[in-house]
Amino acid sequence: MPRKRLISAQELADILSLSVDTIWRYTREKRIPYIELGPRQYRYLAEDVLRALNQGTDVAREETPNYPPAGKYTYEDYAKLQEETGFYYELIDGDILRDHTPTFHHQRLSRRLQRILEEYFAKVDPRGEVFDAPLDVYFDKYTVLQPDLLYLPGDRPAKNNPVDSLPELVVEILSPSSVRRDRVAKLNCYQRARVPHYWIVDPDNCIIEAYELRDQHYVSMVRCFDGTFVHPSFPGLSFDVSAFFARPPEEG
Repeated sequence: MPRKRLISAQELADILSLSVDTIWRYTREKRIPYIELGPRQYRYLAEDVLRALNQGTDVAREETPNYPPAGKYTYEDYAKLQEETGFYYELIDGDILRDHTPTFHHQRLSRRLQRILEEYFAKVDPRGEVFDAPLDVYFDKYTVLQPDLLYLPGDRPAKNNPVDSLPELVVEILSPSSVRRDRVAKLNCYQRARVPHYWIVDPDNCIIEAYELRDQHYVSMVRCFDGTFVHPSFPGLSFDVSAFFARPPEEG
């Protein structure tokens, strides 16, 4: 007899045409059967879930307080989310996305690049500031992101929370679960908002990709996997790529 496949909350949400938030709510309320692989690590058998839902008088559906009639979440909905240990949220085009908090190597690279950028901009734009996540950046009422790093020029300082000033540069450091989001969804968001520079740091392949906005579209300016990182739009900024991606000897 073939084994039944366990599926994730996202896969179950797609099958039921529901939001992932509704699946999590049904799980918390124990309205659907689930298997807990670890702390907050839930998996489901689609057949068992459908059977459980069909046995009740209610068909699985979104409820108005949790899912706006327009089908999109707004910043106001996003701001009401409760913090959950080990996870963070972002709002992209009206969808609330949940992901694991970063690994220590991800944070190591973020810290290294932040130091590099802070030292550089301290010389060329002393009033500018470099920030790191978690920090909400508001692009419109349907899109609030948390870039791993961002640079705000001195003439566009952060005045509000969430930040609603347009960054000159945003940086995303890829995680296994965020590759498509960072390369597609976030790239489109930053491009649409006309963020001048978007960099993607790929820890697994040790590559830095730098995009620049040209005629409202991002153009690849630098793709660096060894040697020295330099960028034509940031004269004087340079650093050794191998040293940047290096791990301590004990990590292999």
